[in-house]
Amino acid sequence: MAAAIEVRDARPGDADALVALWRELAGAGAHPSRLPATPSAAAVEVAVSKHLDDPFGRLLVGELDGEVHGMAYLRRTPVTPLHDDQTVAIEYLHVSDAARRHGLGKALIAEAVAWAEYECCAHLAVVAPAIAREANRFLARLGLGQAGVLRFATTHTVRRRLAAEHAPNLLALLSSRRSAIARRAQLGRPLPVDGPTLGADVSYPAEPESAGT
Repeated sequence: MAAAIEVRDARPGDADALVALWRELAGAGAHPSRLPATPSAAAVEVAVSKHLDDPFGRLLVGELDGEVHGMAYLRRTPVTPLHDDQTVAIEYLHVSDAARRHGLGKALIAEAVAWAEYECCAHLAVVAPAIAREANRFLARLGLGQAGVLRFATTHTVRRRLAAEHAPNLLALLSSRRSAIARRAQLGRPLPVDGPTLGADVSYPAEPESAGT
C-alpha cells in the first residue's frame, strides 16, 4: 500500500519535527559546517508564525503517513535586480533519511510549482549543495540546470579575510560606509553624493589561488 503524502504550510506545532530535520540537514556531508546551529523549538515556533503572515515566503512541510519528514522554504523574488519577472526560489529542501524514495521530494517541488503558477512566476530556482550528487541528479531529471554556485560565510569571516589580503584602506572604507548607512537609516535620507564610494582609492590585492575552489 502506498504511503499517504501531504504537503502543507508549517505550523508552530511542527517545531520539534523541524528542529530534527534541520539537525539532520546541518549534519549531512553536503553541508560541511556552513549552516547555522540548530535552533531551539521555541525559536522555530516564532519563526514559523512569521512565515504564515509573509506574502513573499512560505515554509512547507511534507508529511508521510501523518508524520513530518520533509521541509522546503519558498521565496518569491525578482529573477534579477534588472527584471520585473518573478521567480520562486526553493531553499533548504530536505527529506529525512527514513522517508526517502517515497515521492516526498517531488511533492514539495510540485507545491512550489503550483505556487509559482498561481503567482504568475515564470521561473523556478532551487538551491542545492554542489556536492550533493543524488539531490542534483534528482533536480536535473526535473529539468533544473545549474546556474551558479551559492557561497556562504559570516560577515566577520569575510572582513577578516579582506584584512588578511593586505588591504587596510579597505577596512577603513567599510567602516566609513557602515557609519554612512547607519546615518541614512536614522535620517531617512540617501547617501551623500560626495561620500566614499566602494572602490574609490582602494588597491585590491591579486585574487588568491584558492578563490576558485
